[in-house]
Amino acid sequence: MFTTLLSEWSWYHILIRIILSLVIGAVIGIDRGAKRRGGGARTTITVCMGATMVMLMEQYLEVLYPERLDISRIAAQVISGVGFLGAGSILVSGHQIKGLTSAASIWTCACVGLAVGIGFLDGAIILTAFWLIGVHLTPYIEERVYKYSRYVTLYIEVEDGKTITLVSRRLKNDNCFIDTFQVDKPKAKGQNFQIVTTFKLPRGKSREEYQHFLQELKGVISINEI
Repeated sequence: MFTTLLSEWSWYHILIRIILSLVIGAVIGIDRGAKRRGGGARTTITVCMGATMVMLMEQYLEVLYPERLDISRIAAQVISGVGFLGAGSILVSGHQIKGLTSAASIWTCACVGLAVGIGFLDGAIILTAFWLIGVHLTPYIEERVYKYSRYVTLYIEVEDGKTITLVSRRLKNDNCFIDTFQVDKPKAKGQNFQIVTTFKLPRGKSREEYQHFLQELKGVISINEI
């Protein structure tokens, strides 16, 4: 039986829901960031709190206009339409995706704007305040957590296909948990093969030690952490 303790419309319950969305979004984002995956804590916090704002606004409309079933149609169109606007701020640069947090912020701003437009001012102000607190404080928490993360993402340039096999085999023999292993073939003569891999370091090895260890493999030209 799922709890309905916080479903009642009161400012205490609204505040608890907003705080919970901040905490849950941060936990999910920090976990993903520790594993070197896209969508860090700031992005997940923004999306989670934006979704919370939408549902709070829906309940506010139900309380304020119980007989108007069509009043949220325009809001739904705005929420879906702004998603396309936010997608335009997402850029793929090499092997990195930039602009996810910006896109999420645009969408959440639209959700908050809808709440203000319908008169749900207190909820919009409270959520915005906690949103800004979470977005600004999370990087300090992430920095501390990531120091102890055993996941690492490396950009490796190698001479040929044999070296790619050698690197992959080395990671498996060292019991590294390989999350991703992407290979880009050279587009022209004189260029090198490129590997972007995310894996969990073996026990007893630091990042610097293991990078130096892989650098010593025959055919490996350079290694950089990203």
